[in-house]
Amino acid sequence: MDAKIRLYVDQPLAPGQAVRLSPDQAHYLTGVMRLTAGAAILIFNGRDGEWRATLAEAGKRGAIALPDTQTRPLHLPPDLWLLFAPIKKARTDFIVEKAVELGAARILPVQTRHTNSERIRQDRLQAHAIEAAEQCGATYVPGVTDLQHLDKLLTKWPDDRRLYWCDETALGQPASIAPATGPAAILIGPEGGFSAEEAARLRGKANVIPLSLGPRILRADTAAVAALTLWQAACGDWR
Repeated sequence: MDAKIRLYVDQPLAPGQAVRLSPDQAHYLTGVMRLTAGAAILIFNGRDGEWRATLAEAGKRGAIALPDTQTRPLHLPPDLWLLFAPIKKARTDFIVEKAVELGAARILPVQTRHTNSERIRQDRLQAHAIEAAEQCGATYVPGVTDLQHLDKLLTKWPDDRRLYWCDETALGQPASIAPATGPAAILIGPEGGFSAEEAARLRGKANVIPLSLGPRILRADTAAVAALTLWQAACGDWR
């Protein structure tokens, strides 16, 4: 029987090792998808690859899956972080979802001078990243950090990680990223743009590379997709 449903589980995966699914997962499988004992599903944990598993138990009291065959090994994304200033809830969700689909290894919401949202639900965004990984076939789930101030993040920024700063003041310049190797990150600003002080600090750091995204001003969520695409085409695992 072909397995079409994919679920993330935070448990070790090995042949025959029972995996007790969460109550929400059990309800989804049995109450929504109407699966019964003996049905096949796909499970992954972000560490041990993807596995085909059989439902050994499926009922009101819960569900247990038994992995039998690894269908895909763990595929780690490139060492790319996405930093972005949170915006409206649905559009922030969109950024997290597309970052997972486009192969970001870590997602870091940042507080800037003009950030509209002063708080986030880190647990909710992490759950959204898990859902995106389940849907897009990823075997790795990027961590979503809690909201951090940009100034503090820049103070402890690693010297070996290039930071591509999507600079709206470079409007009209060619949108391009030169092929390169090593750790990298992309910074997307808030809807109001970066403050003069933030822009000056970014320009003063040696490993910050200003990046134009073309002749038009993009919304923050569109900019995130565009920048991730440019980087993956030039430096990532699309080549």
